Amino acid sequence: MATSFEQRRAEFGERLRIIREQAGLTAKQLAAEIGWNAPKLSKLETAKQTASPEDLEAWLAVTTPGDIVAAELREDLAAIREAYVTWKAQVRLGHRARQEEAVQVEQAATVIRAVDVGVVPGLLQTPEYARHVLLASAGLHGGGQDIPDAVRSRMRRQQVLYEPGRTIETLMTESALLHPIAPPDVMTSQIHRLLSTIGLPNVRFGILPARTRLPYPLVHGFWIVDQLVMIEFLTAEVRVSDPEEVATYGKLADRLWSVAAEGNDARELLTRVAAELPAD
Repeated sequence: MATSFEQRRAEFGERLRIIREQAGLTAKQLAAEIGWNAPKLSKLETAKQTASPEDLEAWLAVTTPGDIVAAELREDLAAIREAYVTWKAQVRLGHRARQEEAVQVEQAATVIRAVDVGVVPGLLQTPEYARHVLLASAGLHGGGQDIPDAVRSRMRRQQVLYEPGRTIETLMTESALLHPIAPPDVMTSQIHRLLSTIGLPNVRFGILPARTRLPYPLVHGFWIVDQLVMIEFLTAEVRVSDPEEVATYGKLADRLWSVAAEGNDARELLTRVAAELPAD
């Protein structure tokens, strides 16, 4: 199912195509007028690429759709680009800013439902585990100059675990432990941290055991924060606010929880994984 972001980007591309046709221009003619190659224009119209503000202004300058339509397109594009934020753009000035944003969002929330696939949820990470996760991200996307500050900010996020008045669910996969991002000694400490989470008054913690039949393919993690869903892909984060889509993610979370290990079952799983960790 397409996300609201994908749908809005597709609709925006279709509007660009219609405006071009209303201006009496073929794709080849418009590309030549702007000075682009034809593939770029095609990608914008078919929503395979998101237009930059400069792209839109070039399009409007040639097609001249009128002030009202131009203003609508600028507003639509701004909303689309806000919903899709590349990691490189976020970490250009370092990773701390993204963690500080998360602190503000989570402290204002009453419901947090985290579902993570490849890593331990950020709210439950130890400082050293968090450092390895952020270093891996910096190695791929850059912005590694403030990792210590980013780690401290991530630890500050965890204050919400102990504050009353919130519903907090953290669900992760066993595979995040079987394919660790950190060395054995760090993973041992991280597992002990997870064990201490079991039974916290305000936190529901669960693990999707390996080889468990899932009710739906889990291809990426997601966080539901009140009425906003945040999805982290390799190169970008998408934020979904459409109520129907948010409800769908909530339904998926419910179904995943139905096969999760909790309480003593989660404790036994974590103890077994810890015992199987290789020696340093």
